[in-house]
Amino acid sequence: MTARSKLKQALSEGKPGSECLVKGWVRSVRTGKGVCFIQLNDGSSLAGLQVVAEPDLVNFAEVCGLGTGAAIAVTGLLQESPAAGQALELRAAQVEVVGGADESYPMQKKRHSFEFLRTIAHLRLRSNTFGAVFRVRSSLAQEVHRFFAERGFLYVHTPIITANDCEGAGELFRVTTLDLAKPPLLNGAVDFSQDFFSRATGLTVSGQLEGELFAQAFSDIYTFGPTFRAENSNTARHAAEFWMIEPEMAFADLNDDADLAESFFKRLCSHALNNCAEDIQFFNTQIDKGLIERIEAVASASFARMEYGEAIERLKKAPVSFQFPVEWGLDLQSEHERYLTEQVVGGPVFILNYPKEIKAFYMRQNDDGKTVAAMDLLVPKVGEIIGGSQREERLDRLTARMQETGVDPESLSWYLDSRRWGTTPHAGFGLGFERLIMYLTGMENIRDVIPFPRTPRHAEF
Repeated sequence: MTARSKLKQALSEGKPGSECLVKGWVRSVRTGKGVCFIQLNDGSSLAGLQVVAEPDLVNFAEVCGLGTGAAIAVTGLLQESPAAGQALELRAAQVEVVGGADESYPMQKKRHSFEFLRTIAHLRLRSNTFGAVFRVRSSLAQEVHRFFAERGFLYVHTPIITANDCEGAGELFRVTTLDLAKPPLLNGAVDFSQDFFSRATGLTVSGQLEGELFAQAFSDIYTFGPTFRAENSNTARHAAEFWMIEPEMAFADLNDDADLAESFFKRLCSHALNNCAEDIQFFNTQIDKGLIERIEAVASASFARMEYGEAIERLKKAPVSFQFPVEWGLDLQSEHERYLTEQVVGGPVFILNYPKEIKAFYMRQNDDGKTVAAMDLLVPKVGEIIGGSQREERLDRLTARMQETGVDPESLSWYLDSRRWGTTPHAGFGLGFERLIMYLTGMENIRDVIPFPRTPRHAEF
């Protein structure tokens, strides 16, 4: 009995005259004089395989009537294809209809808008674009783990349900078992002491704080998991559920952090070019004409480093008008970030040492009393793609900063314990996995690089 071959294997390793069994979904059916051509795809590669069916098939009429989307199993002989653009085709000896599809199947052979395809996210996976997106996503996820494993980093699964808000932004999705129609009250407020965890809890916005604890025991660690923000934003770059990669290093400062971020980002760029070449070429042709050139430039670049103060001065002298104001003490907007990386540097750049007022409580305060050891990596076309910092390891400074920013030190006593006993300088960063995929595919909407997007008013599937 012939073993099944994935189409990627059949196309790359198959020889004319060899028997082959393939299984997949019908993309299109063409019938001519005494012959039927089926374009088959099984998701293993962008390229499909042309199946040639002739009248000697016992179910030739059924095969000619196949609908787009039908699942079939085909046994036959590979042969050289006279058609342009394909080296091999499969002459069918047997075609088994595994699962039929009629004309109501919504993915007919025509160009569908991304907006329409989001409404059928459970089926859009069978299209060329989304097949390419999720093959790249899978390959990059595996490369993330390889990168850190090679460097001896420990992989940590941090909690999904948490009682702390790492960023202090209050954008948590609440997790509760209380009766929302009649919640228990105490002094007019919901009494969470009667909830499942006896306290208010939510879905995590970051695994960083727990990651810091692991770094104080294992030196170098990373997390890679889902995070959540209850932010009512409908932009092309925001989703309520997304995946984050967050390394943390003990005995490390901001420069060590930037070094790791540069090596990591360049490695992922090179991996996409070298190991996802077919799909990246598709994106370069169909989605973003300059994609490969841009990725190659970043993969081979030496990343520049610029102080926040210098960045502000450069922006003030810019011969362009920005929509948002430029002043020391204000955060950089996307238009500012893109100007710095595209016009000033002409490549990737780290912006270092931001004003402490616009950064989180856990970032290490610099000796100038005005800035913290924070960094953002800016890249052409998108601006900021990695954010990180050296963490404040001094207990007194961290406690004071928490009080300044309205974070109750008692609520994070476990976090402060890591500064009480055996504290070390340590640093880390976060990379949004979907933002990375957008950058490496040219896809412009975050909803199109995550399997089932969660955005305001949308939680289907």
